[in-house]
Amino acid sequence: MATATQTLTTPPTTNGATKNGISKSNDPYQAALDSLNRDGFVVLPASLFPTFDLDALRAAASRTTTAARNGSWPYIRTLPKQFPPWPQDPSKGIWGVQHLLHPSNPDHLTFAKSYFDAELLKYVKTLIGCSEEELVMELYNMLVRPDDDFELRWHRDDIPATATADEEMQRLAKPGYHAQWNLALYDDSSLVVIPGSHARARTETERNADPYAPELPDQLVVKLKAGEVAFYNNNILHRGVYDPKKERMTLHGSIGSSRASGERARNVLQHGVGEWVKGYDFSAFDAETARRAEGMREKLVEMGRVSGDVGFYSRDE
Repeated sequence: MATATQTLTTPPTTNGATKNGISKSNDPYQAALDSLNRDGFVVLPASLFPTFDLDALRAAASRTTTAARNGSWPYIRTLPKQFPPWPQDPSKGIWGVQHLLHPSNPDHLTFAKSYFDAELLKYVKTLIGCSEEELVMELYNMLVRPDDDFELRWHRDDIPATATADEEMQRLAKPGYHAQWNLALYDDSSLVVIPGSHARARTETERNADPYAPELPDQLVVKLKAGEVAFYNNNILHRGVYDPKKERMTLHGSIGSSRASGERARNVLQHGVGEWVKGYDFSAFDAETARRAEGMREKLVEMGRVSGDVGFYSRDE
């Protein structure tokens, strides 16, 4: 099984054991985009994000996860369910913590500093292909060590497994209008992807495979070191394999573009972010971050207003 252990540096190198060559760009933002377009994911080293305070993030993540496990933080991903909505009962175990930016979270400002980080947003703007004025606040959640063995099935986030090859290609041909990433606070090798599958329909082998098949041709384990950031196309064919014996606290975020109109609404709003985002107060932020964040929040509120009830991607899974 291949693993992605190399990261993008300046000058850039390929991210991991991919086969399509190395970006020729001397611009690190363009190099990241080249890798994302080619492989469907890109790993960026911690050195590119000097303002990330890993110790503070770990401490905040630990407090929030403890609250989630003991039932005092209700926004959780519960076993064995893969997709929202999740029951708010942690008695069977959790594998994720939702709504890190919720104003009732005592550590929301610590998480917000990484979500609205100026350098991170430079990559986001390049990967989406939009201006700062078009950025839309979306989601900031956390993926944690499950309380029992747990795996996600092979999936694309916005294309159902029942889609035909033609239906897959019609959706894959459309712009994504968002960037999605994992920021590992501890070493993390939970994400498994099939490089290049974001740009093609599933093969017959992939289409006919067991949804939890431990091996598919060309699959790759994305190995993140603490502090590294993996951006990935949410319609790459991927799954998660989680080890209950290994600590995991990986911040899982997404930011969109106002160009998406209602196309992103279900993926974002099904998580319930619209229920609290109107009350978010940016007064404790520095002036520049507050200005940026307020503009992004306003666009999320508008998305909810226009979209109404969006339903769920897969309510029963």
